[in-house]
Amino acid sequence: MTYKPTYSRKDACEALSIGTTKLHELINAGTLETFKIGRKTLVKGESLHRLIAGEA
Repeated sequence: MTYKPTYSRKDACEALSIGTTKLHELINAGTLETFKIGRKTLVKGESLHRLIAGEA
């Protein structure tokens, strides 16, 4: 996977092969870090890559 500093919610779901419900569970549990720019929620690439590597 190519490293990206941020992922949209859609891109994060595709990278993890999960649906939006599971993505929101991971966000609410604090496993994935997010931030907002205006109304857009972005997932931090570092937290997504840590989860994929099994370090989260």
